[in-house]
Amino acid sequence: MNNKILENFPQTKNTVNGRPLVYLDSAATTLKAKNVIQRLSDFYLYESANVHRGAHKLSDEATFHFEQSRELIREFINAHNANEIVFTRGTTEAINLLAFTLKKQLKSGDKILITELEHHSNIVPWQMILAEVPGLQLEYVKITPNGDLDLIDLDKKLDKQTKILSFTACSNVLGTLNPVKLICQKAKHVGAKTIVDAAQWVAARPTNVRDWGCDFLVFSGHKMFAPFGIGVLYGREDLLNSLSPYQGGGSMIDQVEKQKSTYLNSPQRFEAGTPNVGGAIALAEAIKFISSIGFDLIEKHEKTLIDETLDRMQEVEGLKVIGKPQLRSNILSFSLQGAHHSDVGTLLDKQGVAIRAGHHCCQILMKALGVTGTARVAFSIYSTHKDVENLIMGLKKIRELI
Repeated sequence: MNNKILENFPQTKNTVNGRPLVYLDSAATTLKAKNVIQRLSDFYLYESANVHRGAHKLSDEATFHFEQSRELIREFINAHNANEIVFTRGTTEAINLLAFTLKKQLKSGDKILITELEHHSNIVPWQMILAEVPGLQLEYVKITPNGDLDLIDLDKKLDKQTKILSFTACSNVLGTLNPVKLICQKAKHVGAKTIVDAAQWVAARPTNVRDWGCDFLVFSGHKMFAPFGIGVLYGREDLLNSLSPYQGGGSMIDQVEKQKSTYLNSPQRFEAGTPNVGGAIALAEAIKFISSIGFDLIEKHEKTLIDETLDRMQEVEGLKVIGKPQLRSNILSFSLQGAHHSDVGTLLDKQGVAIRAGHHCCQILMKALGVTGTARVAFSIYSTHKDVENLIMGLKKIRELI
């Protein structure tokens, strides 16, 4: 990746334990782009005002930038219109919002279908509503030994009782890239609503909700170079307007009387209270940044580093890559014989290499893989060939210690 991009990420120049930082934890969160943070800072320093209903110029300008951000996100994922874009705190809140509101449309005998690849944020919310809808079922689509989604098992379990199919576009553990459009077509055939977790997808490859035919899609800003605390729920406008509000308060009401209230349509009905205005504006700036680089370059760069890493890992005795999906993103997990995954993470950190170790909020997947946890590396646009070299050198040093 060129120096101009690296200069936008000053954190890459940090040192850790006296060593140059090698940041390989981009699946947990990406580093934040300098121009994105500058845009956030400028809003708070020079433009800060609450949106909507303001009677002054600053409020009008904040509202303009806030709604302009919504429109930019609409364009980024190719939604029909901006009313289909709801701002949330992130992927987790967006899925909880859907679970809370969709449960009112579920009854005994209905089925929710998810997969063994899911993050806990796409498991626990559905488990929580099981107790509230007696007779509701929750089933899991299996994975293949390679770590791909088992489409044969999907066909067996996807039936007329399935009302919701919620699945990840990209595994945060194995890097498995799922055939989103095909899965949505299968769900549509039986009348199931589809929810796509695109948290690990949107920063590196195009997202097209209309082409995919999904009903809902969720993602987080902090995994695409933007600040924490901002995310997006996309939903087809007719479906969003059929759902009850998730929270009550200002901004989401039409009329309030002493005993009842009426509500606005999407997106306002799901954005009670003061929104994260600065976060939304910064997220839009991050999207501009991604667009200026281009997905072709981003995907090519990340694939080059992943392929190089897979090749170089063969040099490390006792190292086993977990999973071999047909299509892999910027993420891979591994184990090192004789070393606990947490120890691998700690020992690499001593050498300035930042990875993630544990179950990665995917305990169902860990059980399916037959492991308690893994060490995980995840690249991004600021990652370099030198990072790969330092990772391999670090793993070889660990190998010498055990």
